[in-house]
Amino acid sequence: MIDTHAHIYATEFDIDRDQVVQRALAQGIDKILLPNIDLDSIAPMLQTEAQYPDVCRSMMGLHPCYVDGDVKQSLAIIHSWFEKHNFIAVGEIGIDLYWDKTFKAEQEMAFITQLNWAKELKLPVVIHTRDSIEETLTLLRQEQDGSLSGVFHCFGGSLEEAQAINGLGFHLGLGGVSTFKNGGMDKVIPHLDMNYVILETDCPYLAPVPHRGKRNEPAYTWLVAERIAQLRETSIADLDKQTTKNAQILFNLNNL
Repeated sequence: MIDTHAHIYATEFDIDRDQVVQRALAQGIDKILLPNIDLDSIAPMLQTEAQYPDVCRSMMGLHPCYVDGDVKQSLAIIHSWFEKHNFIAVGEIGIDLYWDKTFKAEQEMAFITQLNWAKELKLPVVIHTRDSIEETLTLLRQEQDGSLSGVFHCFGGSLEEAQAINGLGFHLGLGGVSTFKNGGMDKVIPHLDMNYVILETDCPYLAPVPHRGKRNEPAYTWLVAERIAQLRETSIADLDKQTTKNAQILFNLNNL
């Protein structure tokens, strides 16, 4: 099983990171994929990957919540890292209109810029959307030339949105929201195309039930899988097999 989106390099894990990784491995989660968020997260992310080279793989990108007036300078530094290190994806990138719309134009510019990096580098993208699925889809439709692939991580939208995302050749990252009683995903998950579903935690955020409100961790990927299998009336083993295969293909994990 693969946790395709985990921030275990974050300070929330500084006191027990090794135990967190060991718990994940004990639970059968043998790969943990690390999305970058800003300039400050690069060093701890790469340090975590170096500490667990058989488990962790890094991505490189600028998260929309860290886009500001200095975005061009930040993007230049982020882009320079692709020449120094082998990353599995461009991410975490996207549009976030939940907290602050001040830099909406800059967010869109940063998103399009990083989509173009992905085309040049032939890498998938990991997309963050919050209160912005329609805006993100509009930009993605403009940029999709058949060469872009990736995932809308932390998906919690409607079936129509899921189908629109799949129609562009993109996956859905399902995490803790899938287990929330009032999240609405119980109506969506049974109808999803499982060829486009991968599992994630987005830890330390969005812990699944019964740990909701507490720190999330990669071992809880199992709880997400359990809930999805339940909703789809399938076995966890079959779900694991399908989602792991999807993630391996999307992130080219078998050839690393």
